[in-house]
Amino acid sequence: MATTQTTTAPSPAMRESRTTRLMLAAFRAGVALLWIENAGWKTPPDFTSLRKFTQYAVDYPVFSPFTWLIEHLVLPNFIVFGWLTLLVEASLGAFLLIGLATRLWALIGIAQSLAIMLSVMNAPHEWEWSYYLMILAHIALFATAAGRSYGLDGVLRPAWRRSDGRLAPVLLRLS
Repeated sequence: MATTQTTTAPSPAMRESRTTRLMLAAFRAGVALLWIENAGWKTPPDFTSLRKFTQYAVDYPVFSPFTWLIEHLVLPNFIVFGWLTLLVEASLGAFLLIGLATRLWALIGIAQSLAIMLSVMNAPHEWEWSYYLMILAHIALFATAAGRSYGLDGVLRPAWRRSDGRLAPVLLRLS
């Protein structure tokens, strides 16, 4: 007895879902590349360009407590700050690109975008909407758990869900 199987094209909902996931992955990769490019001009050992833009927080203040923090904590310890900034922004790019712990890195991206905004928003020739859009992009990455779309979060979540380890629930939340 022979059976025949019929194949049908995926439903429009399935195609949209696949397309949506692909576009979300592309969006996540685009934001990652923004951070990778942004980290590229923060050059050790003296981080001259970064210092110039950080100084803007004092020269063109946006929020007085932040200005005080930059003037009294960051600028006197600038080399350490420069390395931390480079590490955070390179990590943002790397983790968002591979889609690992995407929700955690989206929150870090919001914080870093806010710090950048508070440093340079009132400086000459700055377009404040660029910082609002950076924050909104990271909110979208967080809200959509973008690493689950063609990222390592999507690959590893089933294993984390099955795991009895202490770290598994934390990893599930971060993804």
